[in-house]
Amino acid sequence: MLGKFQIGIMGTGNIAGVMADTVNKMKNVKLYAVASREKVKADVFAGKYGCKKAYGSYEELASDNKVDLIYIATPHSEHFANAKMCIEHGKPVLCEKAFTANAMQAEELIRLSEEKGVFLAEAMWTRYMPMLTTIREVIGSGVIGEPKTLTANLGYAVSHLERMKDPNLAGGALLDLSIYPLNFALMLFGYNIAKIHSSCTYTDTGVDEQDSITLQYIDGRMAHLNSSMVSLSDRKGIVYGTKGFIIVENINNFQSVAVYDSLYKKVGLYKCPKQISGYEYEVEASVKAIRSRQIECAEMPHAESLRVMKIMDSIRKEWGIVFPFEKAETEPKSVEEKTEQEAAVLNDKQSLDRENQESGNPELEKAGQMENQE
Repeated sequence: MLGKFQIGIMGTGNIAGVMADTVNKMKNVKLYAVASREKVKADVFAGKYGCKKAYGSYEELASDNKVDLIYIATPHSEHFANAKMCIEHGKPVLCEKAFTANAMQAEELIRLSEEKGVFLAEAMWTRYMPMLTTIREVIGSGVIGEPKTLTANLGYAVSHLERMKDPNLAGGALLDLSIYPLNFALMLFGYNIAKIHSSCTYTDTGVDEQDSITLQYIDGRMAHLNSSMVSLSDRKGIVYGTKGFIIVENINNFQSVAVYDSLYKKVGLYKCPKQISGYEYEVEASVKAIRSRQIECAEMPHAESLRVMKIMDSIRKEWGIVFPFEKAETEPKSVEEKTEQEAAVLNDKQSLDRENQESGNPELEKAGQMENQE
């Protein structure tokens, strides 16, 4: 594939606008098309950002042979259907976080991507940022000793936004906000989790409003994570070690890393390199992968997206939050189908029980709970 990559954007909200502005300032890519379910919105967006094509349906965008990559910026509830349609049309997809509404949808998209040989990646932008490498290198240098504890928070007063509180749109703080501190912990401490403890408060619509999540690792490390849609937070991520600690400013878009010694004296400071918005890194990674005929990005491979979705599924299960469309997705259509589903669940549980007995790893038990959430 030669020349500039032509980018199509699905959705016309604020985040789509940031991506459009970013692409317009990048080299080797070109903002080509936008699609909305309302043609007038697509026309306005195209006029503002200079798109050559404006479509009044998502299907038209997916059918355009000149589109090299589609960025999906629709509500969480729509990611699965939108991405599936694009992949079925052979179009590479960069889908906004949360990847899907649940792990079952994520597994289906990944299966389809592999079956069709079509690129698919989650636009969890902090995974692609060069500052992530800097943070890992600072911790790996041993300057703070052995990392033992991590805290991270993200809060914005955004409960007035309809999508945040609407269960039909997979609303709630978890998929929109908690996903950032959760990814921050997983990027730095990994997945060797023994237990997950969590609690939340609820909106009047029944979705989570403020979240508190603690990851207890098998080796004794702890990660304490918080998010809120009703209050501002300092957005800091802190990793505490045996000889000092680091403070990461803004886990939602890394700005700097300050290093402190055992006497609480600042001994180092690393600042974020100049960037357009931060979105450019996920686009660059996607283009590189597609040109190399890969179906995923090394920065956020399919397995990582699936792991995160399973963890969030298990947390929502603990909170008793089920989105309306999930009930329809999992409801058996017949007695025979119900029997088959029950048998499959039993077989999965027995298999996981055997694995747990063989490995003695409580993480596998938690993974089993995540697998069967739906």
